[in-house]
Amino acid sequence: MNETHQWIRTVRCEDIPLREGRSVRLGKRDIAIFNLGDRFLAIDSRCPHKGGPLSEGIVSGGAVVCPLHAWKVDLETGAVVRPVGDFPCVETLPVLVQENVVLVGLPVEKTEQAKSNPPCIDRNSPASWSVDAGSVGEIMP
Repeated sequence: MNETHQWIRTVRCEDIPLREGRSVRLGKRDIAIFNLGDRFLAIDSRCPHKGGPLSEGIVSGGAVVCPLHAWKVDLETGAVVRPVGDFPCVETLPVLVQENVVLVGLPVEKTEQAKSNPPCIDRNSPASWSVDAGSVGEIMP
């Protein structure tokens, strides 16, 4: 595994239905994990527009549509696809699946390269939160 990340066990694969998302609390932050069928992706659960819960959005291709105001966010990059404009990106996090459990990679420390890249380009961007080693995420209702 990558030494720049602390891998946190979050949820069993079967607990996230195909083409849906679920919110998992890691530390003080909600992360949305999506099941795209061939892979799982994780992003910050708050829409950059008004903080809508992206985990409750509709998955459309490789993007999610925010349930509040229909902003569309690319699940791979975190970039806002709709509306068109210069908007902040949603932070993306790396994901692994081991023994039918989704693991989310939390950054261990900030690096100079990560600080210089926008979150929608750098999937390994630093986070401002931490989780104790061995912690398990709490799935939100």
